[in-house]
Amino acid sequence: MRVLILGGTTEASALAELLAGDARFEATLSLAGRTSAPKPQPIATRVGGFGGADGLADFLRAQKIDAVIDATHPYAPRISANAVVACARAGAALASFVRPAWKPASGDAWKIVPTAVDAALAIGAAPRRVFLSLGRQELHFFAAVSQHHYVARLIEPPQRARPHDLVVLRQRGPFDRDAELRLLKDRKIDVIVSRNSGGSATYPKIEAARVLGLPVIMIARPAKPAGHIVKSAEAAMAWLAHDGAPRSLRGV
Repeated sequence: MRVLILGGTTEASALAELLAGDARFEATLSLAGRTSAPKPQPIATRVGGFGGADGLADFLRAQKIDAVIDATHPYAPRISANAVVACARAGAALASFVRPAWKPASGDAWKIVPTAVDAALAIGAAPRRVFLSLGRQELHFFAAVSQHHYVARLIEPPQRARPHDLVVLRQRGPFDRDAELRLLKDRKIDVIVSRNSGGSATYPKIEAARVLGLPVIMIARPAKPAGHIVKSAEAAMAWLAHDGAPRSLRGV
């Protein structure tokens, strides 16, 4: 069975590990190419886009892909929308990881905003020390709000406009709460701007903010089209073996 993983997340890597050891599947992991040195994977890997829904549908047909697993980031709705359309056109089954969103707990001080632009405005007029925990492609939205001092944690350096008073930390998760507490204290952070990515890898910053009583400006998730919803690599494997497999392979 030929499987395509649309990846770039910890879930995609976990699924690749399981597929690599299963002779029933011939799997390929597709990465968007936004990270110059991605983590090595145990299955075949391709890097780059497809050219929209039409290009992805052409790829699925040309490669005779039976099933697609959308394991892209919660804030990457375009590729997910393309996957829904392309799989319908190419006749491939589609399952999608839907990572549960974080929810505010007792002691959290969240302000939920719809976009990064709204997050930049929500910081306020008075100069503040801001920790930006979001993608490098959104840094330019904060360039115009130049009265603040920013600390941004990124895997790759920013390529577009950026705030002039910006410190970039080149780090890759997962992170732990004690380290996050040290970071926020050492940098004298007043407020955190974050995306609601879900999962455990970057949640410690939310725990640290709670301990320190820091406000968090949380950018809400965009609407993200999905196929059959799975929440773990094991669930994706079970789906592939049953619902996702071609009828001939299921003996139906």
